[in-house]
Amino acid sequence: MVTGASSGIGEATARALRTAGWDVVGVARRAERLRRLEEEIGIRAYAADLTSAADVDALAGWLAETGRVDALVHVAGGARGADRVEDGAAEDWQWMFEVNVLSAQRLVAGLLPQLRAAADETGHADTVFVTSTAAQTAYVGGAGYNAAKAGEAMLVHALRLELNGEPIRVVEVAPGMVQTEEFTLNRLRGDAQSAERVYEGVEAPLTATDVADVIAYALAAPAHVNLDLVTMRPVAQSAQHLLARGPLRPRTA
Repeated sequence: MVTGASSGIGEATARALRTAGWDVVGVARRAERLRRLEEEIGIRAYAADLTSAADVDALAGWLAETGRVDALVHVAGGARGADRVEDGAAEDWQWMFEVNVLSAQRLVAGLLPQLRAAADETGHADTVFVTSTAAQTAYVGGAGYNAAKAGEAMLVHALRLELNGEPIRVVEVAPGMVQTEEFTLNRLRGDAQSAERVYEGVEAPLTATDVADVIAYALAAPAHVNLDLVTMRPVAQSAQHLLARGPLRPRTA
């Protein structure tokens, strides 16, 4: 099951896993986009709002009736605003906590029994969570997203400890700068010019497909191999605060 499957990294992951031979359930709020993906690549679409406990409960019930759940890939999340702490809106911070942290907790609580049943049948099961380098390093204007993604990352770390002794892998993929159709545009409330400036002059930001390839590899690795944390950035982004704009070239003497 892949969340956030209607766009960006989630959609790319659904495509990569279908190519690798997985039967994929794609979950997102936007039913129409999921249906198009269902028709194009043969996923099974399920529209749900992961901030709704009722929706997650219904999703878990539907999955229990329709087949074994071998892997949970949680991509859905997001950022809202780029304000300083003193200027931030509490409702934006609350939304980010809901979509990044509480959605992950709801999914784990709802699907862990099915993942355990799959592991009992096949020998192992998987969970993969897409967090962010924002979970690792704070930056000006990112405090709300920093806090939300750090909270999700801590949930992942704790879950791995709690599942010690069970054949269930817990993988975290933390991307840096990824250029997708919607993430920055949504964060900046539809300001297309400001969104374009974020990537201006950056040679080869990560793509959604780059992240999806890492997720697919993590799931395809031998069952005894757990990729605890994969931090991935474009070469132009050496750290959260150090971004090269312009062509990458060797330094000359």
